[in-house]
Parts: sequence; C-alpha cells; structure tokens
Amino acid sequence: MKLLKSISEWFESHSDYAYSFIRIFLGCALLARGIILIANPDAITQLSGMSEYYWSISYVITLHFVGGLLLALGLFTRIASLLQIPVLFGAVFFVHLKTGLSKVEQSFELSMLVLVLLILFFLFGGGGISLDSYFRKKKSL
Repeated sequence: MKLLKSISEWFESHSDYAYSFIRIFLGCALLARGIILIANPDAITQLSGMSEYYWSISYVITLHFVGGLLLALGLFTRIASLLQIPVLFGAVFFVHLKTGLSKVEQSFELSMLVLVLLILFFLFGGGGISLDSYFRKKKSL
C-alpha cells in the first residue's frame, strides 16, 4: 500500500509530463498525417471532396507537416496550434459532421478530439517539457 501511495504521489507531482506527452503524441500524429498527405495528396481531395480548392489542400498538408513538427518539439506551440485550429474546425464541421459517427475511416469524434486538444495547447502552451519552456527559462536567467 505504501508503494502504491508513493507511485501515485510521484505521478501527481509530475503531471506536467502527461500534458507534454499528449502534446508530443498529437504533434507526431499530425506530422505523420502531413507525411501521408505529401505522399498521396489525392487522399485529402477524396476525404474532403474539394478538388477545386487545391490551394487550401496545400495549406492543410503544410500545416499538418510543419505544425505537427513544431507541436512535437513544443516550439511556437501556441502559433502552431492556432494555425491548425481552422483546418480542424473545417474538418469537423464541414467534412466529418456530414458523415456522422458511423463512418469507419477517420471520423468525427477523432477530428473533434484533435480540435479540442489544439485549442487547449493554444490556450495553455507547450508545457514544461517543451522548447518553448526551455527558451523561456534560458531567457529569464
């Protein structure tokens, strides 16, 4: 019982790690999505059904790649999140909401989760394990 309490206290005192790990995972997932879309740009036109707006598709691919990398590193976290929020907002409300919760592929609830996480990282920043935090601490010395 004492060991369990000790472990629980350690996790509670290091809760900032969990926040940072979620940011790192989200960044890596968006980076991977960007790489997938770079390798197959037709996938996003099929998903969105908007082949006539290729400029916006290039924007999405670039944001997922660059923004995902920045989020994973925790560098310019708020900016990287803010720039991706409109993309995910569009995905949630203009693409996935049409198909609802019954689609087998990338779905409404997953896109909504990513949107909510991006909003949280925009509001609260990159967390303790981030390059933003490192440079902020270095600057204050």
